[in-house]
Amino acid sequence: MAEKTSGQKQMHFFPSLEKYNQDEVMVEDKGLARYINLDTENIYLGAVFANKMFAKSKIPVVERLINNIMRTKRYNGKKIKAYKVVRSTFEIIDKRTKKNPLQILVHAIQNSAPKEEATRLRFGGILVPKAVDTAPQRRLDIALRNICTGAVNASHKNKKRIEYILADEIIKASKNDVSSFSVGKKNEIERVAKSAR
Repeated sequence: MAEKTSGQKQMHFFPSLEKYNQDEVMVEDKGLARYINLDTENIYLGAVFANKMFAKSKIPVVERLINNIMRTKRYNGKKIKAYKVVRSTFEIIDKRTKKNPLQILVHAIQNSAPKEEATRLRFGGILVPKAVDTAPQRRLDIALRNICTGAVNASHKNKKRIEYILADEIIKASKNDVSSFSVGKKNEIERVAKSAR
């Protein structure tokens, strides 16, 4: 692991995932395109963009996937371990689909990002559910969180390694398969929002 200096801070960065070309990746969803950073060279160990407004849109989407893997008890605070899981997952996706794993991940995010959700508004003394459009940054957050949550839940008491389970989840979500946890959650959120219109 090499070190990089910027001013007084020292940041550790990970070996890059350069073999996956980010230039050929297309983001069809215009709302998400601005918030999906496909940079695979700058994946840092430190919280470079912490406490800065709207700075998480500058964080590479691969690093955000790694950070979401770290939400779990087994990988909590172990970014290098989570990085190795994601790197192995990308290799598995590459072998299975013979396509760029970054493109598969982008398709998975687009298919598992809800376009609307329900919120509760107070009218007088009662709470009334109301459907609202979801902000693009929140759509990306929900999609990444559900992809990782689905993989972690499926890996609990399972003989398969989490790399294979995460690869399955991403591939299913990229195909818009309803057996995917993240796509199922998206459909459930949108169904509740539709009933609250």
